[in-house]
Amino acid sequence: MKKFLNTVYVTSEGAGLKKDGENLVAEIEGVERARVPLHMLGSVVVFGAIYVSPALIGACAGAGITLVMLDRAGRFQARVDGPVAGNVLLRRAQYRASEAPEDIVRGMVAGKISNQRAVLMRGLRDYGEELAPGERDRVADATRRQVHILRRVSLAGLDLDQLRGAEGEAAAHYFSVFDTLIRSPDAQMRFRGRSRRPPLDPVNALLSFLYTLLTHDCRSAAEGVGLDPAVGFLHRDRPGRPSLALDLMEELRPVLADRLALSLINRRQLRAADFEVRDGGAVWLTDDGRKTVLAAWQERKKQGRHHPFIEENAPLGLVPHLQAQLLARHLR
Repeated sequence: MKKFLNTVYVTSEGAGLKKDGENLVAEIEGVERARVPLHMLGSVVVFGAIYVSPALIGACAGAGITLVMLDRAGRFQARVDGPVAGNVLLRRAQYRASEAPEDIVRGMVAGKISNQRAVLMRGLRDYGEELAPGERDRVADATRRQVHILRRVSLAGLDLDQLRGAEGEAAAHYFSVFDTLIRSPDAQMRFRGRSRRPPLDPVNALLSFLYTLLTHDCRSAAEGVGLDPAVGFLHRDRPGRPSLALDLMEELRPVLADRLALSLINRRQLRAADFEVRDGGAVWLTDDGRKTVLAAWQERKKQGRHHPFIEENAPLGLVPHLQAQLLARHLR
């Protein structure tokens, strides 16, 4: 099985990263704060104004360590990779499959809806007694509607637009009751529907940040098995968009990102004070809030689950890589 390597997140503006021997060294104002052997790293993610030495960039590229640069809000800016991996025959098979992707999309949509339903069922199990009868009924009704959509998705003969429509319908039911699962005492920590670019409330800011982290992991997974991350099946091709990474992310969003967001809010690890409102109404995580999320994200990825296909226990952080590997095997 692929080794689960670490991701280093650097959030302190003004920090510097350099190479010392076979180690990555992080410094702030000339004082060493961290040292990590390069062979233990899978990627490095920096936020904001962080200096990265040319020697470290070259070492990361040569060792297959991805360097990702995000702005302070967590929006993607740039990515540095080494030589493209993978064989051309696999990519040609991917391109051919993308012309008639209904079977692959059906599996992705079914996986996403099943996992969304699992999040709602978990919420009913954990907080059902605290919910008002009307709220409980709304969540239960959303889970039933998702079962009906799943049955519709399983029918052979649905075209791509119908499958995308089913995915959107299931997501609408899911997010219509998402706020019911939030048990925070802060009035600001409410969810009233998805808002993106920019997020307009703390819950959306948290979800968008987690989705950015998950997209990075899914892109690395696709590239790691030799797939082209720009050519997807569910998401339409668009210049500059990693469509395949977004495809891989869809079924993992509920269990990896949404569940973690709910846990951080409901356990009161994140409060309204961990977010700030910028000009135009955009809401960002504060520096301390971002550090809390990154620490929880790393811990979440270390948690193990039994993978029914490979019949082994695997950390959740490896699941994107396993899914990409299975997709590559299917295409071959």
